[in-house]
Amino acid sequence: MSREASSPFLRDVPLPQALRAWAEACVAAGCPERVDVISVPVAESLGRVTAEPVWASRSSPAYDAAAMDGIAVCAADTVGASESRPLLLAADAFEEVDTGDMMPPGRDTVVMREHVHRVGEQVELQAAAPPYQHVRSIGEDVAATELLLPAGHRLRPFDLAAAAAAGAQHLRVHRAPTLVVVPTGDEIRPVGEPLGRGEIPDTNSMMLAAQAREVGVQASVLPIVPDDPEQISAALRGAVSQADLVIVIAGSSAGRDDYTASVVDELGRLAVHGVAVRPGHPVVLGVVDATPVIGVPGYPVSAALTFDIFAAPLLASLEGTAPKRRTTVKARLARKLASTMGSDDWVRVRLGQVGGQVVATPLPRGAGVLTSLVRADGLLVVPADLEGHHGGTEVDVELLRGLDEVARTVVAIGSHDLVLDLAASALRQLDPRLTLASSNVGSLGGLAALRDGMCHLAGSHLLDPASGEYTLPYVDRLLGDRAAAVIRLVHRDQGLIVAPGNPLGLTGVDDLMGEVRYVNRQRGAGTRVLLDHLLGQAGRDPEQIDGYRREEHTHLAVAAAVAAGRADCGLGIRAAARAFGLDFVPVAEEPYDLVTTEPLLASGVLDPLLALLDDPAFLRQIESLGGYSTAESGLRVR
Repeated sequence: MSREASSPFLRDVPLPQALRAWAEACVAAGCPERVDVISVPVAESLGRVTAEPVWASRSSPAYDAAAMDGIAVCAADTVGASESRPLLLAADAFEEVDTGDMMPPGRDTVVMREHVHRVGEQVELQAAAPPYQHVRSIGEDVAATELLLPAGHRLRPFDLAAAAAAGAQHLRVHRAPTLVVVPTGDEIRPVGEPLGRGEIPDTNSMMLAAQAREVGVQASVLPIVPDDPEQISAALRGAVSQADLVIVIAGSSAGRDDYTASVVDELGRLAVHGVAVRPGHPVVLGVVDATPVIGVPGYPVSAALTFDIFAAPLLASLEGTAPKRRTTVKARLARKLASTMGSDDWVRVRLGQVGGQVVATPLPRGAGVLTSLVRADGLLVVPADLEGHHGGTEVDVELLRGLDEVARTVVAIGSHDLVLDLAASALRQLDPRLTLASSNVGSLGGLAALRDGMCHLAGSHLLDPASGEYTLPYVDRLLGDRAAAVIRLVHRDQGLIVAPGNPLGLTGVDDLMGEVRYVNRQRGAGTRVLLDHLLGQAGRDPEQIDGYRREEHTHLAVAAAVAAGRADCGLGIRAAARAFGLDFVPVAEEPYDLVTTEPLLASGVLDPLLALLDDPAFLRQIESLGGYSTAESGLRVR
């Protein structure tokens, strides 16, 4: 190959090849892979990127709280109230509360102030109040030990609120990368100065610095440098000594006064000069003194595009994250989405790409569920004239994460387990672009979602009472002749979650009859199936259990109900009891499996997750949660 053919000067290098050549030059020059990690107060961490996972050290809210201004009453005292037969409550049967107040002892529901009619010292109610109406339960937003933020996450205002609410005071983050902009050109003048004939204002420097600050970078602009190679060289030497990235404006083409490429080549290593993108073709990519350098074209649109293509990804990589993308995509809803007519409904969703299409799973929509904003990948709007969408409906979603990140999201739908949160954190630490998005709909709902092509895997621990087997009989029934793959995640302890000291002396499900307040899991949850099976074996009628019809969707929610004193016990996993400092009465050990299909397994989308199950360090983290055995983790059950 001739010298001219191999020269990096002003060519049309394909974008992937250009990025690869620049990356190789950075590695060869010893450029840092990440910027330093620092600890900052939560209030000062906006826009920074987490360097390690953020776990909730306390529940939010930390107590049952009133969600409305009004009166706190006992729901049982309001039974029978109606417009035709109003009910009078004596002064000692209610207490005034404001939004956010701790619920008074013995009160389990709130009546809104506008629905309360005063009759002297008494109040008149014209409708019965169901239990826990207008009450924010302990842990409704986030439960203690729950994964709040993964590593590699850029912190937004509501992330800070959620972290503080969950007990964080300081966060370990990557410091802001530093960018220095070097404007060049004899015709360039500072913005605001009078312009002579042939002179133009230096708007590019202001624009590029603003683009950098928008993505959380500390940006500074040097004084304008004339079109003189020695002065450009001196300015560049000074800039690389104080920056993680340097951008030189103009002088990147092949004109008489274009010196950027030659200066970079003289001071360091010129990797690429000219990339096959329009606009922005004459870009310069190189390294000087272990600092990456970009020479951007002088045309404003070219400069802006060059920043988006080259600078933003590099700066994000230095913080251990990926650049943002804001666009709108078509996505299929993973499940039915109900909405109240009369208002535009903004719904936060998690996104993933399954079978070549984007799938959107709605997140919890309660007014106090701050973590739904933390975890949201996108927003969709249900117009005011609709009552919602059926599962499988195609909707428009505004992205809060980039499509490249969405494409690398593993969508898990099914039974709740703390190990999936642990896996989500571990995957993000291995690769900032990887996400594991879990939605808790119960084992049966997860298998149905897998059947309908709405997820990559379903978490299941369904017991088949007839055969005594877990999961496999249900896979046969729901997936039929589809090629299913079942992989063991863990064995885990199931039992009664009870108050510290087990004050009622419970020993098993036989003790649930009588004066025991129970909190159940939702229909289709494997834990509920297990309970029904154990009750059936004991010849017990589930309907005789006080609270059998009261449902929660996660083990942590069950533990939170017991911790708050709203229930005496609930069936769940040992790790959830441990998270809330509760006692645990073992009932059964069960397998928890990951169900997928052979085509999805062959696609490689699950490879990073499956690799974790061969990692001894990760398995030790699982067992440290309590109540887990990893002896068969990663075992192919089918």
